[in-house]
Amino acid sequence: MIHQYKLGGYNIVLDICSGSVHAVDDIAYDIIAMFESAAKTDILRTVGEKYIGTAIDGETVTAADIEECYDAVVSLRDAGKLFTPDTYESMAGELKQKTAGVVKALCLHIAHTCNLNCSYCFASQGKYSGERGVMSFEVGRRALDFLIENSGTRHNLEVDFFGGEPLLNFDVVKQLVAYARSIEKQHNKNFRFTLTTNGMLIDDDVIDFANRECVNVVLSLDGRREIHDRFRVDYAGNGSWERIVPKFQKLVAARGGKDYYMRGTFTHANPDFLEDIKVMLDLGFTELSMEPVVCAPGDSAELTADDMVIVKEQYEKLAELMLERRREGRPFTFYHYMIDLKGGPCIYKRISGCGSGTEYMAVTPWGDLYPCHQFVGDEKFKLGNVFDGVSNTAIQSEFAECNVYAREDCRDCWARLYCSGGCAANAYHATGSVTGVYRSGCELFKKRMECAIMLEVAKEFEECE
Repeated sequence: MIHQYKLGGYNIVLDICSGSVHAVDDIAYDIIAMFESAAKTDILRTVGEKYIGTAIDGETVTAADIEECYDAVVSLRDAGKLFTPDTYESMAGELKQKTAGVVKALCLHIAHTCNLNCSYCFASQGKYSGERGVMSFEVGRRALDFLIENSGTRHNLEVDFFGGEPLLNFDVVKQLVAYARSIEKQHNKNFRFTLTTNGMLIDDDVIDFANRECVNVVLSLDGRREIHDRFRVDYAGNGSWERIVPKFQKLVAARGGKDYYMRGTFTHANPDFLEDIKVMLDLGFTELSMEPVVCAPGDSAELTADDMVIVKEQYEKLAELMLERRREGRPFTFYHYMIDLKGGPCIYKRISGCGSGTEYMAVTPWGDLYPCHQFVGDEKFKLGNVFDGVSNTAIQSEFAECNVYAREDCRDCWARLYCSGGCAANAYHATGSVTGVYRSGCELFKKRMECAIMLEVAKEFEECE
């Protein structure tokens, strides 16, 4: 299976199952498009009628040139770099079978409460459709012990302090990190912590702690002040932009190059989210992410069909801006455009998915386990707790069976080995099944992948030059 598209001045051909990416001229692009559906003589005639006698790169195209190009396509096919068959279905599930019972990451819901009242919040302002509460040190300590006990031979373990707003329970965050550091060596583990915060409670103590202990910090900012303050308000209805931006700037400046993300959400109010990206850049932030809103159908924040058209255009314009700034020596990163075409992930990971419910779980303030943060509060997805372990093996098995080939609609999708079947939570909320397909999310993902791959193609050309 192949996928062809034109973007950024490049003709790009993806060979889906080999992972090969080709940037080709117009003649090769047209030959490849016809290659599997037409005979050689028909291809040579059709392409010849279009190109013979025209000039490409200053050279007049001849019939011999077109035949040589056709033969090059044949050579790529024979080398397993074009039209490669899909032989991976038999591997589906193997990775999860090999790592069954091994947990590598926890999302600790350190606080089911929040000091903001964001109307689009999927977590019901931190309550997750339940009671407000904060995690005790004892529950958090047991969660870390549970992670160690169930991590097998894994050395690196991931823990995200999440909410609600985790800084509402900052003392416990600090206690848990200190506890983890005190035991990691004896168990041959290395804890890597992430903190996700709305920024309202950031102070010098938080900055020092985050920059010392956290491998990543996720900072919530929706870009333009008027957009941010439309949704991200306190309980008195006041916007938070003016209060948090200086704190974010101070934290990032003190971070000394360590990872962070400005994480925004775009909604029906700002499908032109590139304007928000530009504001973040003007504020001095260069590690950026903007996510489409996840909300109930009919919600005023929901992206419409017209919005989707605008969003796709914005993704292309964003890629153009990234190219422009990279060439000027002012690069920035966009989370969804970070892709490694040469070194991974491996094919097993590509077909098996994110690992929610198996190698990754969320922990509530009371120690209950859920497949991920987006399932917290839905009792039918409760896996168990950190004291007794996983008891709902039926639900865990359902997540273990999530893979690209478990989704019939994914089988013919060119992007399936890039998205690994997509987000189980988004699929469930859109279709009622964790193996369903969240179609609007798929549309946006495919556009993002086209842009991300184009950026990598451009980088290769720039390095060659």
